Amino acid sequence: MAKLTETIMNDFEKARPWAFATSSAEGEPNVCLLGIGKLVDSETIWLVDNYMKKTLANIKENPRGSIMVHSGDTEGSWQIKGDLELVSEGPDYEEARKMTKERNEKLPARTLIVFRVTEAYNVKSGDDAGAKVL
Repeated sequence: MAKLTETIMNDFEKARPWAFATSSAEGEPNVCLLGIGKLVDSETIWLVDNYMKKTLANIKENPRGSIMVHSGDTEGSWQIKGDLELVSEGPDYEEARKMTKERNEKLPARTLIVFRVTEAYNVKSGDDAGAKVL
């Protein structure tokens, strides 16, 4: 597993929503915007499924994904890639559910998506655009 840098972690905290991309086993892409999640540590991100259909189907077929971190408040723009695990019970799920309900009681918090960072790329325009940073 790769470890996110302090700069990427700070930018992750500033940039919401995040674009979250997955693809099916056949390579059919899907992207959605997520605003509820948590940077657990430099290797792990939690994302919360409230109303996902295509994304969950893709994760079950192909447990890889990518998060785009970018906003006007961030130092850089980053693409983070990782391995995904679906969790629907246990202490981590309960903590993610509580976090979601604190933001909006009406959200169902159906599934915790554990995103384990494997690599990251600079996607800010310029000479280093597309460069692997992890």
